[in-house]
Amino acid sequence: MTKFKTALTLVAAASLALGSLSAQARDFRLGLITPPAHLWTQAATDFAQELRDQSHGQHRVAVFPSQQLGNEAQMVQQLQTGALDMAFLTIAEISNRVPDFGALYAPYLVDDIAQAAALLRSDAATQLLDQLPGSVGVVGIGYGMAGMRQVLSRAQVEGPEDLQGKKLRITPFEPIRDFYTALGSAPTPLPLPGVYDALANGQVDAIDMDFDSILVLKFYERANHLLMSNHMMFPMVGVVSGRVWRELSDDDKALIQNLMKAQLDKVIDQFQQQERDQEQQLRDLNIQIVEADRATFTDAIQRWEATWSKKAKALDGLRQAAQDIKGS
Repeated sequence: MTKFKTALTLVAAASLALGSLSAQARDFRLGLITPPAHLWTQAATDFAQELRDQSHGQHRVAVFPSQQLGNEAQMVQQLQTGALDMAFLTIAEISNRVPDFGALYAPYLVDDIAQAAALLRSDAATQLLDQLPGSVGVVGIGYGMAGMRQVLSRAQVEGPEDLQGKKLRITPFEPIRDFYTALGSAPTPLPLPGVYDALANGQVDAIDMDFDSILVLKFYERANHLLMSNHMMFPMVGVVSGRVWRELSDDDKALIQNLMKAQLDKVIDQFQQQERDQEQQLRDLNIQIVEADRATFTDAIQRWEATWSKKAKALDGLRQAAQDIKGS
């Protein structure tokens, strides 16, 4: 009888252990706006595979690219309710909700992509993530990025004066809208998957874009005038729903944090490595390229600073961090 009771106890313990394991197992969903070929989507897919491998199949992540779950504003709402577990979001959408993040888009805050990468890894940028749980209801895991911003136009463009009155596609958020409004352009929010056709049919005259997307999504086929300005950095943030985060064990939190942060860091490294090569690829195409610098946009920068120095308290700290990086 004693042996029988012992056996029952062992079976019960094993059942409880298995039950605990299955209770912790999750099928996560991760949303983002970029198409499958984009580096952000590739990083999300790699994160999903690594989480499955490292959790021995306990956790799975379904990746939904190309706005399959809605635009970023809709995805943030889903994250807040726990209907969506994770996302890679442009800082654009975050800045609409937490103005301090808009400071990362200060025109010519950094000079090049190497400085942008260093700034995103600085304490000044990392500390901004602490605002996300209370302000947005998400946990910020870390930053990724896209390339420096340029202007690709259907018609010849020699400088800001040629953009006045032009319909210029932007990611829908205030800092970049205010910059192009200061230039006298007509900033036109438009989802990334619709940009190619919008250029083809004249819905927009120009786009604010990085080298990578111009090449991968072949926007140069519909617009062959490039104002190479490097006027803004373009950060991304990997987030987890605050509701979902609270349900995870400490071990699962650490695993997700480490694996996602590694992929986000990889995105930053890849954009740094490919920026110069992609610039050369564009120079080798049959497009007209005009180079611009900070002096070209002086008036617009001053107008932008007048607005955002009041909105974003983090601007001074980020500017100092950027200056330290430039001087190092």
